[in-house]
Amino acid sequence: MPHNILVADDDPHIREIICFALEKAGMKTAAVADGAAALQAVERRAPDLIVLDIGMPEMDGLEVCRRLRQKSDVPVLFLSARDEEIDRILGLEMGGDDYVTKPFSPRELVARVNVILRRARPAPVEEEADEREFAHGKLMLVPASHAASFDGKPLTLTAIEFAILKGFLARPQHVLGRDAVMANAYASNIHVSERTVDSHIRNVRAKLAAVGCADAIATVHGVGFRLGRCGG
Repeated sequence: MPHNILVADDDPHIREIICFALEKAGMKTAAVADGAAALQAVERRAPDLIVLDIGMPEMDGLEVCRRLRQKSDVPVLFLSARDEEIDRILGLEMGGDDYVTKPFSPRELVARVNVILRRARPAPVEEEADEREFAHGKLMLVPASHAASFDGKPLTLTAIEFAILKGFLARPQHVLGRDAVMANAYASNIHVSERTVDSHIRNVRAKLAAVGCADAIATVHGVGFRLGRCGG
C-alpha cells in the first residue's frame, strides 16, 4: 500500500514540487495551503506523514505541530525558508521528526521522508527474527509494535525518539557518541547537527521524566551519552 503524505505549505509552487517528487517515489499526496486546513485534513484522515511548512500565515507550522501532538504522533517533517538554528530546535522540541531548509533538493526531501517512514512502521513479520523486546530497569520497548512503557505507563515516542532509545537499550552498558546515537535513528547518508542530536535526547528525557523516570539518559561530558538505571 502506498504511503499517504499530507503536504502543508502556503506556496503553491512548493506544494506542486513536493507532491510531484513524492508521487514519483510511489506515494499518494494531499496538499493544503494553511495550518487550519492541515489540522482539518488530519481529522478527516490521518496521513502516514506530514510535510509541514513552518512559515505559514495565520497558524504557523510550529503551532500546527503543537496541536497535533496533543492527540497524535503522526510523523512530521518540517520545512523552513530560514536556516535559523532556533527554528530547527523549536521544531524538534515540538515533536517534529526532521527538518529541511528551503531551497531544498526534492531528492533529499524524499530520502528523509523514506527514513522517517521506515522508522515509523513495524517491520514485516519475516524480518523480525532478530527483533526482540528490550527491558532495562522499569523501561520496556517492543519494536514489533512500536510500543514503549516505563513502570507500566505508556510512552508516546516519535519514530526517531523510539529508534534512539532502542539504540541505547541494545547496548545498555555502552557510552554512545552523537554520531552513534543518530546512526541508530537515521540512514547513514543523512546528516544532522549536534544540536539536533541534543534536542532529540532532551525530548526523550522529558517524556520519560513525565512518567517518573528521572535518570533515563546520562551525559558523559566530552564523550556522549549512556543509559541510566531507569528506576532499576
